[in-house]
Amino acid sequence: MARRAPKERRPDWNRLYDVAAPQAGYLTLTQAADAGYSSPLVEHYVKTRRLQRVARGIFRLTHFPPGDNEDLVVFWLWSARKGVFSHATALALHELSDALPARVHLTVPTSWRRRRLRLPRGLVLHYGDLNEAEIAWKGPVPLTAPLRTVVDTTAEGDTALAEQAAAQGIKRHIFSRRDLRREVARRAADAEAGR
Repeated sequence: MARRAPKERRPDWNRLYDVAAPQAGYLTLTQAADAGYSSPLVEHYVKTRRLQRVARGIFRLTHFPPGDNEDLVVFWLWSARKGVFSHATALALHELSDALPARVHLTVPTSWRRRRLRLPRGLVLHYGDLNEAEIAWKGPVPLTAPLRTVVDTTAEGDTALAEQAAAQGIKRHIFSRRDLRREVARRAADAEAGR
């Protein structure tokens, strides 16, 4: 008995919208394909202005309302949704300092160190494996939890910014001074051990 070829998925605008909506209206070419949209069909939608091309392989629903932090979604999708905003970017998102970072900081898994990446302009990569407790969400994007963010900033050597963020976090009861000391000491011990 001959096997039937699997049916191609039909384009489904509702499925495409359901993928893009929690991502501030953005989606990848792979996500479009999963919703039944071939590359030529995506190109047609770009020409007819139902989709906007915002970066290589990343698109936005043209009529989706603008939202908070949507500029960061493009970087997150670039990282195949593996990156987590961190360091000065996370400090700004958590409102733990008055820093306005000129570049976006994103932490990706340590396995990415071996990759040869072409970074989007304005992006700084950091490498680290994060657990669930070290990740928070701000709208459509993941970011390091406040305590992890302050510890990362401390480890980077930006003392003034780290002190300001630590004072804010303690004052707002986001974390305790004891938790901060413990995490900074743990990070220093890990660095010393070469982890």
